[in-house]
Amino acid sequence: MKLAIVTAYPPSKVTLNEYAYHLVKHFRQKDDITELILLTDTTKGEKDVAFTEAGCKITIKECWSFNSFSNILSVTKAINQTKPDAVLFNLQFMKFGDKKAAAALGLMLPLVCKLKKIPNIVLLHNILEEVDLGSAGFTSNKLMQKIYGFIGSTLTRLILQADTVAVTMQKYVDILEAKYKAKNVKLIPHGTFEIPLEPDYKVPTSPMQIMTFGKFGTYKKVEGMIEAVEKVRQSTGLDLEVVIAGTDNPNVPGYLAKVQADYKHIPQVRFTGYVEEYEVPTLFNESAVVVFPYTSTTGSSGVLHQAGSYGKAVVMPDLGDLALLVQDEGYRGEFFEATSVESLAQAIEKIVTNVAYRIELGKVNYQAATAHPMSEIATLYLDTFKNIIAKKSNKGTVMA
Repeated sequence: MKLAIVTAYPPSKVTLNEYAYHLVKHFRQKDDITELILLTDTTKGEKDVAFTEAGCKITIKECWSFNSFSNILSVTKAINQTKPDAVLFNLQFMKFGDKKAAAALGLMLPLVCKLKKIPNIVLLHNILEEVDLGSAGFTSNKLMQKIYGFIGSTLTRLILQADTVAVTMQKYVDILEAKYKAKNVKLIPHGTFEIPLEPDYKVPTSPMQIMTFGKFGTYKKVEGMIEAVEKVRQSTGLDLEVVIAGTDNPNVPGYLAKVQADYKHIPQVRFTGYVEEYEVPTLFNESAVVVFPYTSTTGSSGVLHQAGSYGKAVVMPDLGDLALLVQDEGYRGEFFEATSVESLAQAIEKIVTNVAYRIELGKVNYQAATAHPMSEIATLYLDTFKNIIAKKSNKGTVMA
């Protein structure tokens, strides 16, 4: 199979690029795939395809740009040129831009594939029905939220024109089937990027690192986490370092720089900036606790799966998709009230003052993460493509 993947890809800073990297890493090792065609966004640096494992040929075509109105034309042209047997779209609603028209035009690409009769799957990481538009940085205006809801429903119907829409949570399947009467939605778990050997669960304690990882400024805010760790320092006397790993959300440029300036009086707060792929293991291995300072959620959490794969204790708000992941996939963490610094401080303190509890949480999360390795997820997508192709072949035989 000659498989094309429409996605952002490292060194891109566009969302879901890390997910694409790990999916590609495992797809290329599958015997059924003869060539991977990456239909990616344009970046200054070269695409990171220097895998050490043996695998199939990879062809890279940089054919779209964030916020470009011509992406639908340029990606279609690339598909025409490369002639893939099947296309996988790695999507969320703001994948092609944070300008609404550019985002919407890009999301019409699955329909283009359908019209061209190319077998296709959309991996949809979030659905607008489960996104708090205000917290996620879309809009706080009630009228605009209704308008976005209408636009989102329209775009969802377009996306559902794909042969199969894969989502990462059972709740998403239920909503899409109930609201849109969809018959082509399938649950395929998020999967865990890397499954290292089980760790020894020892962490540095001078200082002990309290880490968060992501793109910050909308529904992910770090001020409360900094203040919570300062409270824990004062109540326990422990040597704690706050590690804020990642960058600004594209909707809130300058957010982390302002936080850094506002909290410069608090010691041991480290901002790493963008984390390269090779730096990820060290970042997680040296952390005692991974914190999710979210006020809402917008999909299955890749960071939670990563934290689990490194055997980390986690602190999470008891809301939305994070709570569902704990329920559905077996992760465990210490919960806090999303808007309460005091509650967050208490949750962190329970873990950093109890080594046995920290290790217990880490072991449970490691077991949850190892249940869905990325190699297994790649196989699920391949099996789904085979079923789509078989159905199309049967239809063609009947018509003939």
